[in-house]
Amino acid sequence: MKYPSTILPLLLAALNLAAGTAHAQQARQDPAAIRDTVEQFLRTQSSGLPGEVEITVGQVDARTNLATCAAPQAFLPGGSRVWGKTTVGVRCTAPAPWTIYVSATVKVIGEYVVTAAPLAQGQTVTLNDLTKAKGDLTALPSGIVTDPAQAAGKTVTASLAAGTPLRNDSLRAQQAVQQGQTVRVVSNGPGFRVSTEAKALNNAADGQVAQARTTSGQVVSGVARSGGVVEVTY
Repeated sequence: MKYPSTILPLLLAALNLAAGTAHAQQARQDPAAIRDTVEQFLRTQSSGLPGEVEITVGQVDARTNLATCAAPQAFLPGGSRVWGKTTVGVRCTAPAPWTIYVSATVKVIGEYVVTAAPLAQGQTVTLNDLTKAKGDLTALPSGIVTDPAQAAGKTVTASLAAGTPLRNDSLRAQQAVQQGQTVRVVSNGPGFRVSTEAKALNNAADGQVAQARTTSGQVVSGVARSGGVVEVTY
């Protein structure tokens, strides 16, 4: 069939437009690829967390119409974190820039310390007072104790029921030195070691800085040690 010369260019333009439209419809970013990008990003970011990491990425609407991207980049928006319920952004810079945000949940399954029996305020914690539980660490309050040795020998700042997850802020290190206590100041230096009595001027746990006034009135600073000792190193 022979077309008039004025119609043929219009037909060719229409065919090219149809082909371009079909190509554009096919060249859309696969939602599954976006989810894969988010999961890989979270798995890398959470690799240093204790315990077994479980990642669930939310669905991306299949109707999302984003241009295909050879190198999508995942990032954490301000205020987001890599554990618990979070949001991850995925951006593309070329050929057509776009950004999408995907919800996700990161669980960290691990062991943590709970009280094996009720503990009274001020009670000194022993290993027999503690046991371990297993669960999602991200669902617990911050500062959870994961090693019983971290709590043994410390006192609880409030009464705790049995089975209560133990937090660092619910523990207080026992005072190695108490204000007003007679302490022994041990001074160490090259080739000498001198010990003298003094009065503690502040409370200090083991390893903390303690000040004491000697019988001569001199105020010295040192490191508190159990048994009422203040170590001064020259």
